[in-house]
Amino acid sequence: MILFQDVRKVYESSGEQVHALNGVDLHIKKGDIFGVIGFSGAGKSSLIRCVNLLERPTSGKVIVDGKDLLSLSTKQVREAKKDIGMIFQHFNLLNSKTVFDNVAIPLRLAKVSKQEITTRVMELLEFVGLNEKANNYPDQLSGGQKQRVGIARALATKPSILLCDEATSALDPQTTRAILQLLKKINEEYKITILIITHEMSVIREICNRVAVIEGGKIIEEGTVFQVFSSPKTETARSFVSSVMNDQLPEAVKRLVENVEGIQRVYRIHFVGESAGEPLFSKLAKKFDLHVNVLFGNITELQGIPYGNLIVEFQGEEKEINRALMYINQQEVLIKEVTTHAS
Repeated sequence: MILFQDVRKVYESSGEQVHALNGVDLHIKKGDIFGVIGFSGAGKSSLIRCVNLLERPTSGKVIVDGKDLLSLSTKQVREAKKDIGMIFQHFNLLNSKTVFDNVAIPLRLAKVSKQEITTRVMELLEFVGLNEKANNYPDQLSGGQKQRVGIARALATKPSILLCDEATSALDPQTTRAILQLLKKINEEYKITILIITHEMSVIREICNRVAVIEGGKIIEEGTVFQVFSSPKTETARSFVSSVMNDQLPEAVKRLVENVEGIQRVYRIHFVGESAGEPLFSKLAKKFDLHVNVLFGNITELQGIPYGNLIVEFQGEEKEINRALMYINQQEVLIKEVTTHAS
């Protein structure tokens, strides 16, 4: 659906070259809700703006629905853009126009008939829950309502692709959740492929099925949301995952463990799917002569799959701990030692 092949974007700034994109290869399939996450300056905005040529790549190919955009004529590019809607961080609404007129802008530019415009705009306003606000002006709306107008406008020409440029970063958490659910509804009901760029990992977890991590203008990690959240491979990805998974052992708990006498080991255990509901620690206490102390953790859901992340302490004789570890390794869980301490 969207294919980047060795895409590079170089800006000139004060006589120097700034490499915003450094050979990006990325494939977003039809029907995906694909998230691209990265820190400020990583190249996210340049990447998404290359899809509809708001930024023209310096080199490489951007292929959308089988068409290499960089090889098209100006007229052909204009036609291709009708199939690509875009939602902006700060809404980009015209304050001098009503909600109805803001949504109608793309249709009027496309010279759609007045009757068709009225039908389409009212249909979209009902879909986003703003049909009663058609005659209001943007300054009479909340931030969430303004973004819903932006979404309706982006859908006006019935695109097959929707680009979201930090679409929720200006919204409060409750409004963000509502907008994300609306985007998910758009993906499911209109079968629209969605590309989201964000610096908020919670947005990725909420609605995306695939995610790529960008750093220094390069894609450094990519996979399903479950793969990246459950087993991040790069330090940047681990940093983002930690921000929402709350999986780091607090300093106060670390100090508590260090002050306990005897032999104890601390482990991080990942439970996936059905194993998240198994009474593993109860079985360990019955089978082996050791104490199991849950220090920290949570059980959440990733793409409909239960996922548990717990940090536990084993206290007991070395022999018993090793026997317990052998038993755990036979179960459908992942275990990794965090620290070893002996007094």
